[in-house]
Amino acid sequence: MIKKTNLLEKANSGALFQYLEIGRLNDHLLNVVSAENRTLDFHCHENSDELFYVIEGTFDLEFEDGLITLNQGDVVIVPKGVRHRPVCKSLVKCLLIEFDGTLNENNTGGTYKKQLA
Repeated sequence: MIKKTNLLEKANSGALFQYLEIGRLNDHLLNVVSAENRTLDFHCHENSDELFYVIEGTFDLEFEDGLITLNQGDVVIVPKGVRHRPVCKSLVKCLLIEFDGTLNENNTGGTYKKQLA
């Protein structure tokens, strides 16, 4: 049976910095995550674009040549190979979409744990 997922409810069900898998779309993994008072190191994903959709809150996405402020309802796609880092000063809840295997402990500040199927 096909099931629906409420992104905000799912994001509210986890602890800060816990990546919660909500599904898979072809070879892509969809996760929601809540973050606050955290800045990740600059990093890039060599093999996958990365989509950020802000479910609730606001955060900055910093690049080597500037920064974008994202608010509730905003979406941005970071092309593969582009160095970036999320800067979360206040509570933000996001949906992330990228190829399965892109997220790891190194590019998530050590908090991503692959869920077993």
